[in-house]
Amino acid sequence: MFTLAHLSDLHLGPLPAGSAHRHFALKRALGVMNWRINRHRVHSPAVAMAIAEDIQRSAPDHVALTGDIVNVAAREEFVGASRWMADFGPPDWISFVPGNHDCYVRVAWQHGLWHLDPYMQGDMRVPLTQETLQVASPFPYVRLRRNVALIGVSSGVPQPLHRACGQLGRTQLESLAHLLSDLRERGYARVVMIHHPPLPGLAKPAKALIDAPLLRGVLEEQGAELVLHGHNHEHMLNTIGSRFGAVHVLGVPSASVIADDQHPVAAWNLYRIQRQAGKWLTDVSIRSYDAASRQVVPLTEFALSS
Repeated sequence: MFTLAHLSDLHLGPLPAGSAHRHFALKRALGVMNWRINRHRVHSPAVAMAIAEDIQRSAPDHVALTGDIVNVAAREEFVGASRWMADFGPPDWISFVPGNHDCYVRVAWQHGLWHLDPYMQGDMRVPLTQETLQVASPFPYVRLRRNVALIGVSSGVPQPLHRACGQLGRTQLESLAHLLSDLRERGYARVVMIHHPPLPGLAKPAKALIDAPLLRGVLEEQGAELVLHGHNHEHMLNTIGSRFGAVHVLGVPSASVIADDQHPVAAWNLYRIQRQAGKWLTDVSIRSYDAASRQVVPLTEFALSS
């Protein structure tokens, strides 16, 4: 059995002083204003720490963090996020993929996501990868952990005002198709990590994955055991069919939400993955923050099969 923790959308606060004015960008300035008016009451650093500590106590074999660790992509935010991650766990224990807030505005690699590069490094050669000025770590990347292959893809791209869309692009889609086929033939349980919901219709148009229809086609053609995402700040479970069995797509709430009328409180998922009678079985345990006790407690459990 392989155990995998999944959390997302930490939105670590508070925002560093001067985030709105230093290295000015209009979208960032508006994002800072939104944080000061509303979001600082929704996202709690103490709740994020409680979630992290609960994961540490559970001691899973690996951790998948599916994006949005920062808020407005201010340079100082990435420095703080790097410190937070170092306290959480080592890079070989945590796999990270960027979200739209990590790419909120254009930030040169060395001033932004470079600080999280150790958490985005694969240990398997991938022939076809994509790099950008914003995300210079090659994507997709693959980490092999016993009989599980963790495949990270990057959907975070800078967007205009009032948009939070994501996009993989042709290179990542082509590479992902090849990897899913190869890793299936080699006997691995394939876990795809992405920030945006990967299927059409799971997010509003202004927040959706632009090439979700193409990604769905890849998943239907090549299969995958699990696809993990964040972005919507919701408990989500969707299943589609593929040539090789069911593909289970799971999203989690923000790991720092303490009070929000529109979304559930912070939570994380624990997946217990094992092979039985020629099928991959995954037992899912959802653990949620309880504001009254200030503890993370069990919420529900269910089983999935390929």
